[in-house]
This record gives sequence, structure tokens and C-alpha cells, in this order.
Amino acid sequence: MSVLWITDDRFLDHDTGRSHPERPSRLRAVIDGVWQAELADALVPTEPRMATDSELLSVHHPSVLDSVHRVANAGGGRLDPDTVLSAESEAAGRLAAGAGLTAVEALDNGLADAAFCAVRPPGHHATPVRSMGFCMFNSAAVCAQSLADRGERVLVVDYDAHHGNGTQDIFWEDSRVMYVSWHQYPFYPGTGGLLERGAGAGVGTTINLPMPMGATGDVYLRGWEEAVLPAVEAFVPDWLVLSAGFDAHRADPLTNLGLAAGDFADLTDAVIQTVPPGRRIAFLEGGYDLDALADCAAAAVASLAGTAWRPEPATGGGPGAEVAAAAAALLP
Repeated sequence: MSVLWITDDRFLDHDTGRSHPERPSRLRAVIDGVWQAELADALVPTEPRMATDSELLSVHHPSVLDSVHRVANAGGGRLDPDTVLSAESEAAGRLAAGAGLTAVEALDNGLADAAFCAVRPPGHHATPVRSMGFCMFNSAAVCAQSLADRGERVLVVDYDAHHGNGTQDIFWEDSRVMYVSWHQYPFYPGTGGLLERGAGAGVGTTINLPMPMGATGDVYLRGWEEAVLPAVEAFVPDWLVLSAGFDAHRADPLTNLGLAAGDFADLTDAVIQTVPPGRRIAFLEGGYDLDALADCAAAAVASLAGTAWRPEPATGGGPGAEVAAAAAALLP
């Protein structure tokens, strides 16, 4: 199977400063990992386009665009204590948001079986009204919104260690989009509790699996099989948008979870089965240990390509089994 490899050197121009965890070397690590896994023959290199104002405004208030433009146009600065921009950051953010739209267009034309958007900055913390948590624009949400607006049912799965509060907020009352998240809890940004299930027409289309410190891959898969898959099968998605953050790896310096590269292969294998080839799009989100990021991203891309790359075995024996049981009990 073939995978659109959507990236651009301009993502490296988003300069957050020497000590910031979300740094250009993250993207270089992802690229190195994919090449070390010898996946080049499966990749279809593709250049992203920039998202337009109207495409960004489909999920964000104009104040979000205005703030990003003002800070970047001034040569850089902070949108919040965590989110740093340089003069080139607005362009990188628009390219990241446009990468998913590029993927949809290319997959519609049958150019590949899946897409991996190797982008930065990440996006899943960006809410309708605020850029935060290293994120300017919510790239996965822009992509999912574009699909929903043309009549598709979209499954957004997020296995980043931090809860994607922005994505949840955007689709909180939207029955066309199902949002599923595993994440460390309690942890930044403080959202993602088990009882956060959506509202209005969207009740039941938000599913959170808040994991304790040290949770391992077997518990993640148990949550998927017992608490998520029945709901997904009832939802019947047309497309998958995967927020592929790799900071749940046990070596990550910012988190306290217990996954390994083999777990990301297993998780990706599981979630992509929910939609047919040609309707699978993944976005790079977090992951801050460079070696772990290289291995985990390569494992996920290999899964999208229909092959296996497991430089580390999957993990087991950690805490969190009660989360799967509690989430399953909430199913209708």
C-alpha cells in the first residue's frame, strides 16, 4: 500500500527557540525514522498547500487568525506561555492546516491508500477561540470539518499523551464527527475526563480514555476493543483522521505513560481498520524524545503502508484496566 508523505522544509522555519520542546529537530527525527525503516518505496512525496482564511475560520474564531498574524508579523513572540512563534510561523501553521486538505484532494483522486502529514507545529490543543499548548491552528480539525461539510462521517482518533481539548471543543455538539482520545489524566490541559461525552446532537460522539501514569499498550488496546470499537461500529465512519502524537512513549521527557514503538504499531493497525484504504489521514502531533519519536512515527507510517516496523516490542502489565471497564459501562 502507498502513503502520501506530506511535508515541507518550511515547517523547519517555525523557530520556537533553543530550549523549547517543540523544536525543528522533531521533524528531522520523524524523517530519519521513516528512512531508517526503509519505507521510502511506499511513500508518495507530496507538497502541502496553505489553508485559506475561510478554511481556518471553519473551526476558529477570527481572533485566532488575527493573533497569530499579529505576533508573527511583529517578528515573533508568545501566544501564551507555551506557544512561541517566529516570523515564519504563520506560514508553517497554514501549511500544517493545509496538509490535511491536500491529503483529501489526493486521496479523492486515488493517488495513495493513506496519508501521513509530517507537519509542525502540532494542532490538537487549538480551540475555536484560542491557540495554546504549542498549537496555532487545529490541523486535524480543519481536515475533519472539511470532510463533514461535504457529508462524510469522520472518526478522529487521538493517541497523543495530552488530551486534544481543542478538537473536543470544536466537535462537542457535532454528530457528524466522533472524537476518541487516550491521554494521561489528570494532566495538561486538564480536560478529557471519562464523563466528557459531548452535548446536544453530539452526545456520545466524544469518548475519552483517561489513562493513569505508567499505562501500557495492552490497556490501551483493551479500551479500544471494549469501550471504543462498539461505538465506532455503530457510528459507521467514512474517513479516519488520526492525531498521531508519540509522547505516550515511556522515554518522553514531558509525560509519564508507558508505551513503546510496538504499541503505536498495534494502535495504528487497530484504528485504520475502521475505514477503507484511501480514507485514512494521520497528522504528527506531539513526541519530544527524538529517538522515541523516530521509532514511533516510523511504526505508525509502516502500519499505514500495510507493513510492520516494530523496533521495540509492545508493552503490557501496567495500570489502567479499570478505565476500559468504566468507559464500556457508559456505552448505550
